[in-house]
Amino acid sequence: MRRPDRGAAGAARLPLRKSLAGRLLTVTALVASCSVAATAWLAVQTTSVAIRQEQGQNLKSDAKIYNMLLGYAATHPDWDGVDTTVRDLALESGRRIVLTTPGRRPFVDSADSRSAGGGSSDELLAQQASAVVDPRSVDTVLVPDAAKAGADRVDPRAVGPFRLPAKEHDALRKAAAGRVECLSRMGIAADVVESPGGRPRVQFVSDETEAGTGSVTDRDMEAKCFASYPVGPTATERKALSALNELADACLKRQGRTGVKLNLDLSWDRSYIYGRDDAVSGAEDGLSEREAKALAAKKAEDAATAERKAASGSALDYAPAEIRDSAYDRAVATCVESARREQLTGYVAEPALLFIDGPGAAGVPGFDLSRANTARIAGVTALVLALTVGASVLAGARLVRPLHALTGAAQRMREGLDATPVPVPVVFDNEIGRLTAAFNDMAAHRARLEEQRKVMVSDVAHELRTPLSNIRGWLEAAHDGLAVPDPAFVSSLLEEAVQLQHLINDLQDLGAADAGALRLHRKPVRIDELLGQAAAAHQGLAEAAGVTLTVLTPPPGIPAPPLLDADPVRLRQTVSNLLSNAVRHTPAGGTVTLRRYVTDPGDELAVEVSDTGSGIPAADLPNVFDRFWRAEKSRNRSTGGSGLGLAIVLKLAQAHGGTVDVTSTEGEGAAFTLRLPTAESRKPEDPGRP
Repeated sequence: MRRPDRGAAGAARLPLRKSLAGRLLTVTALVASCSVAATAWLAVQTTSVAIRQEQGQNLKSDAKIYNMLLGYAATHPDWDGVDTTVRDLALESGRRIVLTTPGRRPFVDSADSRSAGGGSSDELLAQQASAVVDPRSVDTVLVPDAAKAGADRVDPRAVGPFRLPAKEHDALRKAAAGRVECLSRMGIAADVVESPGGRPRVQFVSDETEAGTGSVTDRDMEAKCFASYPVGPTATERKALSALNELADACLKRQGRTGVKLNLDLSWDRSYIYGRDDAVSGAEDGLSEREAKALAAKKAEDAATAERKAASGSALDYAPAEIRDSAYDRAVATCVESARREQLTGYVAEPALLFIDGPGAAGVPGFDLSRANTARIAGVTALVLALTVGASVLAGARLVRPLHALTGAAQRMREGLDATPVPVPVVFDNEIGRLTAAFNDMAAHRARLEEQRKVMVSDVAHELRTPLSNIRGWLEAAHDGLAVPDPAFVSSLLEEAVQLQHLINDLQDLGAADAGALRLHRKPVRIDELLGQAAAAHQGLAEAAGVTLTVLTPPPGIPAPPLLDADPVRLRQTVSNLLSNAVRHTPAGGTVTLRRYVTDPGDELAVEVSDTGSGIPAADLPNVFDRFWRAEKSRNRSTGGSGLGLAIVLKLAQAHGGTVDVTSTEGEGAAFTLRLPTAESRKPEDPGRP
């Protein structure tokens, strides 16, 4: 009897803090809060990194634009024709580029289709220029390499009057190629490179890139090659160097100092210091006798260096040599720099102001988290949190609804009531939907098992009632004197008792198999011997029914099948049940065939029992191995068996780790195939191992 209090307790809802919906809501809110906070932090960090990267990219882009325009100014006497270069740079960088005079009058604007000479308004320009494009004073921030050369910030591409004409260049190129070929014959790898002014020079491929820095033998070979192909100053270079020397001497004379003799690499001859100018320099600099001796030693070193450079044709980079720590050297270096800038006048373009990105181009603004931005982020965070909580509530309700239905159905099943199927969510496939479908399948399977149990009880009662009724009838007749207890009478009672014992044994085997208590006594079994014994035992039954029982044996030369690790008694019982079933359903004149073969992979041995009987309808094939099932419902135990033989076959096959299946064509017969693992392929954990 159903107890209402239990059902009410099963239907009661749990508190929100303990329910699945409450836990889901709590976890979701916590995760959402953490995710929103993490997202906001990541957004700020990502934005900061992006701004720094953008600043670095802008600086790199600015440096490239500046270097290109600087090169144009160093190689052209004016800015005429630079508009094409400006437009190409603007198109490549995606930014606006403006060049103006020092008075901020634009003469090239990449955003102005008229470009050079168009005259953009200076009101659209930034208050401060991005850079000053002057090849005689390079910006060391945008061109860091300019700072490495020392105090001279003249662009190396600004060579002015030192640029070689084609005739002189070809002559020097030929001599340099001869030097490289000579060095190559001596096993020294070198190549010819050209300076911005067009003078070729020899560059060694090895780490020793300067002539005369190797061993004594190497220096001798280098000197020999250099002497064979002299590359002294050309007429153009001597003329330009003489003019530069005059400008530098004029600068020194204005300071009351002695002039110098400049070399082609813009170093200077120190003979003035060690000659007539020694006393003056010593007096001015306060040199002691020891310091004067040091200068004399330096003179010899400088002379040797100059001789090696003259022999090797060193690069003409138009930059002063290393400035020594003396007032005179510093004065000479300053005058040479001033003379270079003065000499380049007329050969390079005038200084110009460079504006990049046009209006308001003052660089990328920094990240400022103001109150408005903070409030905006907080508002978005609250909105996201609210949406997350709302979505969690809806999801939790949809999640709990089918769980309540499952709980109610399970409660009804526990109390013995029929459980109606729980509706399966069809919106989307999820764990709840699969759980609901599995529960419905379990409920349907349970209902089928209960129905089978009831039918089985009824069938068992019917099967037991028939032999018991016969035995009781014969005994009552003998008791009343209506039947004589002769041998025929006793034989009839014995037959009924044997049938009853067979039924009980079958039920006992099935019960043991269902409980997992069916024990097998395994040992190696030769299948041919077992099949011969089973066929011999049923030969008389087949002859009595007019059926031909045939055992197919493989032709000579075929190797014997592998041994089976099986219980020979149970295995013989299985084959016997199949043979009995085949003979019973085969009419007189038919044939029952018993054969064995090894399956294709070689790990299973198959035993096939086929007949030429009436066959089994396709609709009845799934029920063949059910208990108490008969193809012909009108048959009883005396004509159609108990209906347990094939069910026992299935259980015994499974106990041996094998399978059994059936194929049939109605009106043509049926074939039952028993597949068992061989002794070699069977694993210890196979089912049925004792």
